[in-house]
Amino acid sequence: MAFLENENLLLRALEPEDLDILYKWENNAELWKFGSTLTPYSKFALRDYLTDSLQGIVYTRQLRLMAVEKKSRATIGTVDLFDYDPIHQRAGIGILVDTPYRHNGLGTEILRLTAEYAFNVLHLNQLYAYIPLSNTISFNLLCKCGYEQAGLLKSWLKTSAGFEDVHLMQLMKDSDK
Repeated sequence: MAFLENENLLLRALEPEDLDILYKWENNAELWKFGSTLTPYSKFALRDYLTDSLQGIVYTRQLRLMAVEKKSRATIGTVDLFDYDPIHQRAGIGILVDTPYRHNGLGTEILRLTAEYAFNVLHLNQLYAYIPLSNTISFNLLCKCGYEQAGLLKSWLKTSAGFEDVHLMQLMKDSDK
């Protein structure tokens, strides 16, 4: 598992024991503005999601990994590869670091481990992310990890204040990470 861990973190597959923490994160309405969720998830739906995740990225076109801090053994966040496209060798990426673990470099480590895995194991050529302009923390995190702004999508997200533009960020396999 060398690609999925370093001295501080382990990225692992979903387990049934992750149901409660996924329920907490997926139903945090404050986070919905950064994604495409508008409704809460039931534990029943999340159980099905956990079961479907066993099918693998080729079948589901998605891979969610749980980030575990080795020292405390705490599950501190999650990273998703989504819209996996083996033909064009790309996938979208999304990250969540639980509030108590933010602002200490763990997000950077999660993104770097995931990129290493995506490029060297899944043989992807690029990762991309859509970041709302208001999410400066994620924008700065991706920039720190070598992602570059590839475009600006106008009026891409509907918010309570109107429409918001979104940065299209890309990390290419051969870029300096």
